Amino acid sequence: MPGEVRVRLAAAGLCHTDYASLKWPGPLVMGHEGAGHIEAVGEGVTHLTRGMAVLLNWAIPCGACPQCGRGEDSLCDRTHETDPARFGTSRVHRGATRWQGAAIDRSFHLGTFAKYTLVRAEAVTPLPGWFPPEQACVLGCAVMTGIGSAINVARVAPGDSVAVIGCGGVGLNVVRGAAIAGAGRIIAIDRNRQGLDRAASMGATDLLLVDDADDGGAALTERVRALTDRQGVDHAFEATGVAALAFLPLRLARNGGNALQVSGAHGQVEVAMTDLFWNKRYVTPLYGGCVPARDFPRLFDWVEQGEIDLGALISREYSLDCLDDAIGDMLAGRTAKGVIRIG
Repeated sequence: MPGEVRVRLAAAGLCHTDYASLKWPGPLVMGHEGAGHIEAVGEGVTHLTRGMAVLLNWAIPCGACPQCGRGEDSLCDRTHETDPARFGTSRVHRGATRWQGAAIDRSFHLGTFAKYTLVRAEAVTPLPGWFPPEQACVLGCAVMTGIGSAINVARVAPGDSVAVIGCGGVGLNVVRGAAIAGAGRIIAIDRNRQGLDRAASMGATDLLLVDDADDGGAALTERVRALTDRQGVDHAFEATGVAALAFLPLRLARNGGNALQVSGAHGQVEVAMTDLFWNKRYVTPLYGGCVPARDFPRLFDWVEQGEIDLGALISREYSLDCLDDAIGDMLAGRTAKGVIRIG
């Protein structure tokens, strides 16, 4: 149909959101990080051709709504509309296809744990010829979310201090984004020594192994403050996915600093109003403020220049029928990023 693209997937990245999607209403095609090759394009799609290697992105800008007009592509009104009927009858929208009589949903309008996916053309970015889709797939969420949160949203500047709680796929890329931005001190925080070791390879200058007994974060706050001369860091990020830790960045940030919850953790959490004192900014950015036309070419350049080492980020590859093993390794902290080979 007009405006559609069919992609044969080569590989998909795995993240904690995929594990969470096991509890979402079904039937559901899982997966939201993916890359592959175009098999067919619909009427009106002139900038994409069959055989082209492409990266998919899940916050799909329409380019015409008020959010896209102000440069907030990741908040596109069309992508986040809950009633697909408002935007026509395209098969890529929720409920337009069925299985055994039930409407099929796809994770973030993509569903990359499959051989093929049918997407809007705006979800597709061509890959440079040198870039294998099997590595590029992880740029579509974890890398973009982490690096974008540091550079696009927090706007980390040279010499700034940064703290990152949680050194999984997203947290490691926050660390890398802060390093690319020239941060002077990058404090990585985790309960897993493997995660801290990975953070060091991504550019962390200080590694803090968290004591499980420090549930309230008081001891951690003192340790972070001891590493700064401003009673806290310029930018503090939460990337654990644990709702109880969502507001902990407020305690680590200095007065006037930034606190960002980048993991998308859900749940009700209480916060002391004094944690917001004084002039602190609390942000829950979506997708690292991604503007695909601006950000993906920049990520491609950083990969080519060695600023982003995907080989170090991707711990292991799996076949799709080993998805249980991949999820188990991720939850146990044995992998930073797992990649599912589709083709």
